[in-house]
Amino acid sequence: MSGKPWIQSYGSIRSEIDADSVPSVTALLQGAMQQFSEKAAFHAAGETLTYGDVDRISSAFAFYLQKVVGIKKGDRVAVMLPNVFSFPIALIAIAKIGGIQVNINPLYTARELEHQLNDSGSEVIVVFSGSVPTLAQIIDKTSVKHVITVDADGGNAISVPGAESSHGNWIALKTAITMGEKAQFDPVQVTGEDLLFLQYTGGTTGLSKGAALSHRNLIANIEQFKAFMPDVQRPGEEVVVTAIPLYHIFALMVNFLTYFSIGAENWLVTNPRNIDSFIDVLKAARPTVFTGVNTLYAGLAANPRLAEVDWSRLKLSAGGGSAVIDIVSKRWAAVTGNFIREGYGLSETSPIVSFNLQFVREFTGSTGLPVPSTDVRLLDDKDRDVGIGEPGEICVKGPQVMSGYWEQPEANKSAFTADGYFRTGDIGCFDDKGFLKIVDRKKDMVLVSGFNVYPNEVEAVATTFPGVAECACIGIPNEQTGEAVKLFVTKVVGAEVNAESLTKHCRASLAAYKVPKIIRFVDVIPKSTVGKILRRELRNVD
Repeated sequence: MSGKPWIQSYGSIRSEIDADSVPSVTALLQGAMQQFSEKAAFHAAGETLTYGDVDRISSAFAFYLQKVVGIKKGDRVAVMLPNVFSFPIALIAIAKIGGIQVNINPLYTARELEHQLNDSGSEVIVVFSGSVPTLAQIIDKTSVKHVITVDADGGNAISVPGAESSHGNWIALKTAITMGEKAQFDPVQVTGEDLLFLQYTGGTTGLSKGAALSHRNLIANIEQFKAFMPDVQRPGEEVVVTAIPLYHIFALMVNFLTYFSIGAENWLVTNPRNIDSFIDVLKAARPTVFTGVNTLYAGLAANPRLAEVDWSRLKLSAGGGSAVIDIVSKRWAAVTGNFIREGYGLSETSPIVSFNLQFVREFTGSTGLPVPSTDVRLLDDKDRDVGIGEPGEICVKGPQVMSGYWEQPEANKSAFTADGYFRTGDIGCFDDKGFLKIVDRKKDMVLVSGFNVYPNEVEAVATTFPGVAECACIGIPNEQTGEAVKLFVTKVVGAEVNAESLTKHCRASLAAYKVPKIIRFVDVIPKSTVGKILRRELRNVD
């Protein structure tokens, strides 16, 4: 399929955006801080920062980074923080002086952290106190010279104690901010082509690579999202709850950058696993916008206390990161009155490629239409376009697509087609209206007797069986069929589920070759910190 047939489904939505409407993300955020200076920007653990506070504090930290540490335009600064005040403070400070933020998961192991610091060439890190022991293990093997520590005591990460170490120069964030409170940093000219983030990805196989995202990439994706969802973009009126981590590109672009740019209130949830505290935040915030991954929605929807929240203002429940399952959307909608509006994207695409735009009024099972100024081709193994309804690898071109992986020339050669489309490694198909459905990850596909089996389909069927809480499947070697499907299942507490009855249920909805040959009941399905199922770990489970 060629051309952009989905545009006929846009209705009144414009088909193109201007990625140069704002010169940089720095300028976008600065404009918001001036326009909404008196308004609440962030809430956490009973504390509040206004837009004016964020401007003042980030400017002080920018002075410290520029004048004391010596950060210059284009230097990388690692940020290893959960959802606390210090994250937006650090990001805006780095942007103000033209630095490049390297986002790091605070739960990384020492091996993962060492690779990311060395690959990015970061000499400065802003690190959460809980991650300091991990950093201490490997700091001598990295180029890090300056460490700024953050202690989220009570959730307010601006008030921090000092830290001591024999390695490098360590300082508490509060001390660094104090040093710059009555000083001025030198303004730095930043353009859309300058890099803003190194967003590491691809850790499922081999070493992770840094997607090099420019200011223009992020401006483009912000404009694309705004074009699709104008009714949830009211300046100074929106309230968003951020439970998915800000170091993940989904929350970073949607929850933070997009909603900060229009003066929204943002309620940060540091630990969504503390479900009671999480629901207390939802009750206090009464959000107009909520984002999450399937597992987060499933966990909340299963909690009786979710009904205590006043959902009357909720206009958007956005889902991404992994496939949203129909029954989870139904359970969520039964309590909140709002279905989960699914989208699709990747770190390499800033992240949104497609989304169920505003006129969609029910869960579609698809990831919606490609966003404005974006071309999507579905290619077979010989790089030929497939027809409507046929599966092919999703390949993307648009202003939100990265320039390439950081210092990875060989990886970049294989990451793009000859005519410049980014190869996502995901398999999808279009319907006749241009809605994109993700079939699965190319590498997760199971090949049974020559037939393709996509785990998402099997999991969606199995999850509808009463008593099944979650499930995940992989392919395992089989002498007769090459591979066979193995399903891992967690049960709802107190439920009685057996392999025989679940197999019978699957047989009713799946072709024989798709039905799991082996079902294994486990206590937990391994997932990443953003809720993606870690199929590689399942391969090590008997």
